[in-house]
Amino acid sequence: MPKLAAFPKAYLDELSTPGSMSLRQWIDMAATLDVDGLEFYCFFADLVDEKKWSEVRRMVEDRGLMVPMMCCSPDFTDNDAVQRRRQVEMEKKWIDMTAALGGTYCRVLSGQRRPDVSREDGVRYAGDCISACLPYAQERGITLMIENHYKDGAWVYPEFAQKMDVFLELIGRIDAPNFGVNYDPSNAIVAGDDPLELLDWVKHRVVTMHASDRYLTHGTLEDLHKEENVAGYASRLAHGEIGKGMNDFDAIFSTLVEAGFNGWISIEDGIGGFEQMENSTRFLRQKMRQYWPQAQ
Repeated sequence: MPKLAAFPKAYLDELSTPGSMSLRQWIDMAATLDVDGLEFYCFFADLVDEKKWSEVRRMVEDRGLMVPMMCCSPDFTDNDAVQRRRQVEMEKKWIDMTAALGGTYCRVLSGQRRPDVSREDGVRYAGDCISACLPYAQERGITLMIENHYKDGAWVYPEFAQKMDVFLELIGRIDAPNFGVNYDPSNAIVAGDDPLELLDWVKHRVVTMHASDRYLTHGTLEDLHKEENVAGYASRLAHGEIGKGMNDFDAIFSTLVEAGFNGWISIEDGIGGFEQMENSTRFLRQKMRQYWPQAQ
C-alpha cells in the first residue's frame, strides 16, 4: 500500500550549503512527522562524500524511517554529446547513492529547454541518456522515475519536457521494467496542462508522486511563463499547504486507486514553515486512509 515520505523543500538551500544545516537536523525534525520515509536531494552537502552515505542511512533508520526516493536533476538536453555523457555518469553516481541509502527510486529529468535544441533532438537526447542509465540502475535494484517537472532551482531554462505532449512523447520512447513516472499535479498546472488529464494518460506508469499544492503569490500563469528563462524559480510561484491550493486530491487519489498505485507519496511542502509541513502531513494521511483503508 502507498507510504508517505517528506521532502525538505523549505530547506534545500540550507541543506545544500556546507556548514548551514546538517542532515541530522532535518532527520530529527522530520522524525516528528507521521511519515514512513524521507526523500533526499542529490546535492545535499552531507552526501557529497560517498563515505558518509552509510552513516546517513544509519541516522535515518535509527529514527525508524528510510530513504525510498532520491530527487536528482540530470540535464540531458545539451547539444554537446560530451556534456550529455557527463550527465549520464552523474546520474549513475546518484543511482549508487540511492542504493547505498537503501532507496529504490531515483529521479531523472529530460533537461533544460534550451532555445537552440529542437523538439526532435531534445526528445532523442533525453530518451537515449535515460536508456543508457537504465541497465546500470536495474543491476542495483533501482527504478528510474521521470517527473513532469517545472524547473530545477539551478537551471536557467525550464524543463524540456514540461508540456504534456512532449512529456508523453518522451516516455513513449522508453519501455523498461525499472522505468516509471513521478507524478506532480502542481507542475502540470504550471505547464498550463490539466493535471487530471495528464494523470489519466500516465496512471499505469506512476510509481511515485510528489504531493504539492502550488499557488501564485501574484499575477497569472501567463505572467509566470514570461519569466521562465531566468535562473532559478520565479518569485511569484509558491508551494502552499497541501489541500489549500489548486489541486483536487480526491480526484487524484481516486484515479491512483483505480490504477492500482501502491508507491510512495512524497510531501513537497513546508515553504511557509514547519507547521505547514505538519498540516500537509495530516491532510495527506487522512486522504490516504480514506482512499486506501486497507493500509491502516
